[in-house]
Amino acid sequence: MIKLLALDLDGTVLNSTGQIVEKNREAIRAAEEAGVLVTIATGRRFRDARPVGLALELNAPLITHNGALLKYAGSLETVEADLISTQTSLEIVRVGKEFGGDAFISVDPIGPGTLIYDRVSDENEPLRRYLQWATTLHGDEATDAVIHVQRLEDEIEKHDVIHVSFSGTCERMYNMQIFLDAELGDTVTVLATVYPKRNFTLLDILPPNSSKGSGVEKLASINGIDRANIMAIGDNFNDLEMLEFAGVPVVMGNADPSLLERNEFDKTLSNDEGGVAAAVEKFILNGRNL
Repeated sequence: MIKLLALDLDGTVLNSTGQIVEKNREAIRAAEEAGVLVTIATGRRFRDARPVGLALELNAPLITHNGALLKYAGSLETVEADLISTQTSLEIVRVGKEFGGDAFISVDPIGPGTLIYDRVSDENEPLRRYLQWATTLHGDEATDAVIHVQRLEDEIEKHDVIHVSFSGTCERMYNMQIFLDAELGDTVTVLATVYPKRNFTLLDILPPNSSKGSGVEKLASINGIDRANIMAIGDNFNDLEMLEFAGVPVVMGNADPSLLERNEFDKTLSNDEGGVAAAVEKFILNGRNL
């Protein structure tokens, strides 16, 4: 019996235009009515994931920042938060800038969250688009949600840092990940979310041992749920830890080929075909939870 359903957001619950597929919405509601705890497990900042969490009216806290922050969309109650120390955050930014990367930090685990950055290189069009998207997403709250400063290092010493990010083209970020892994070692977790069709990769640097898998494990522990009773659905490399942790791992039809080749993972339809709804129907609404 499935008791906890953890859903990736982009490329999974959302279609290729970033919208909630209606059949997914209906399936999620049916799963909750069948007694399942349903959460989003996303690499997005809490503030960026919150609108979807509110729209879906989920009955569990959101797992955001790739597992570093568990927080309710409605009440803003923080359930669990892993932070990066000031010294480590400064080192991450130093190393990243040494490589030539443009850093931004996510702060404010108690409130709705803020993104802070200091520069965007002329050639970093992916980051420019991301910042524009984040600013547009929050409308009237944009001035609190995305803040441009003169020097990022000065801000790090004023805030609780949840994670540090770099973004850019796939090849450049691949090389940067290798560089960061070599320079920072096991003091942090480096996770990549790769979008080959958009030639865009987001590198998230998190506290050690943070991942969507650890976030799902925390939520399961709080609710006394065994991993055998957990279902996870995802499409990208930052979903791997939660897929490997869940008793019922499912990958989307639009997932990276290397994930689709994993025999231990069940497969479903793509995000444009309502793959989440199909998986929920198969594993939850076919009588197992009734």
